[in-house]
Amino acid sequence: MSLTRREFIAGAGSAALAGAVPLRSAFAAGAPIKLGTLLDNSGNLDLYGKPMSMATTMAVEEINAAGGLLGRKIQLIQYDTQSDIALYTKFAQQLVRDDKVDVVHGGITSASREAIRQVFRRSNTLYFYNILYEGGVCDRNTIVTGTTPAQVVEPVIDLAMKKWGDKVYILAADYNYGQITAKWIAHYVAQRKGTTLKTDFFPLDVSDFGSTIAKIQQEKPSFVVSALVGGAHMSFYRQWAASGMNKKIPLAATVFGVGNEQMALSAAEGDGILIAGNYSQEADTPANKDFLARWQKRFGDPKVVHEIAVSQYQGIMLWAEAVRKAGSVKHDAVIKALESGVKIEGPAGTVALDAKTHHASLDINVMEVKNQRLTILQTVKQRPPSDTAQYCDLQKNPKENKQFEVKI
Repeated sequence: MSLTRREFIAGAGSAALAGAVPLRSAFAAGAPIKLGTLLDNSGNLDLYGKPMSMATTMAVEEINAAGGLLGRKIQLIQYDTQSDIALYTKFAQQLVRDDKVDVVHGGITSASREAIRQVFRRSNTLYFYNILYEGGVCDRNTIVTGTTPAQVVEPVIDLAMKKWGDKVYILAADYNYGQITAKWIAHYVAQRKGTTLKTDFFPLDVSDFGSTIAKIQQEKPSFVVSALVGGAHMSFYRQWAASGMNKKIPLAATVFGVGNEQMALSAAEGDGILIAGNYSQEADTPANKDFLARWQKRFGDPKVVHEIAVSQYQGIMLWAEAVRKAGSVKHDAVIKALESGVKIEGPAGTVALDAKTHHASLDINVMEVKNQRLTILQTVKQRPPSDTAQYCDLQKNPKENKQFEVKI
């Protein structure tokens, strides 16, 4: 049985309360479809992982409540990777060897993705990476539904330079995401005839930014762009405000807000930060309002909902739509369906897969932090993954299997 998108949306909310007898009948057609996840429900990244796991549960429950896929129930198999790369590798092997899953939606950091991506490729297990990252992955077995730097950096830099001026100081996390994102920031600044005064990189465990703040004061940029990541780096925003610099030099950021970081700061500390991303709870659309209402009914307070939780939900729904179109859960059939132009309307807008790169074209919001909320200033519709598209063409080279280093 194949459901249309309209039938699925109409049935998802009410069918959750349906009796077990109709569902047992609907699921009688075959063995469960197995969906595996690898997410950090504990450890340093649980701020991201826990809401992603909740979004996964909600997506699977809604699909099952609407009759499953192809008359079959989805069985969810989740492992807590505890922010430990060794556990990512261990559980990835377990998912394919013991659990024999049909698809995996998982990974948070780029390091975790690269630790497991080849495991799934070798086993011919379809893999969805639903997180923003540095771009460049070119692998027909991997589907990316999160944003890449070219999608989010240009809009935020464009508005920031119009608002604040052309001299920029960049702060970034010292690993591939931060390093590549810093290059894109400098590229878009130069493209607009601006100047990057200095770029500083920081290991993820650095939490003292006093000397850096002093250097920024000396350089006197028009604004600072942050590509800092994680809990330790949140200290920068607090120290920036405590020094009074947030009243003197404005901030833009590329990652801030995707994990609801704005809620960890007071309004006095966070107000005015300019960011870009695929999702805001403030989006005044029927799809977003309905999603948040369903979340509240299932889990309670939706304040924990952030961009990568929504991206995980949308990634699962995109996969489900491809399964419906393929009429099969088999690996090659689902990939062919995905490459045919499958798209969904999610809480963050249209998610459409680009067949050339296996990345999603997405709506991008430029937002300002106001009173711990992400206020949307403007929305750019369906920005393509143009950075990865410079190097990756899976239509011409379907056997490609690498992460290209973006060079600017």
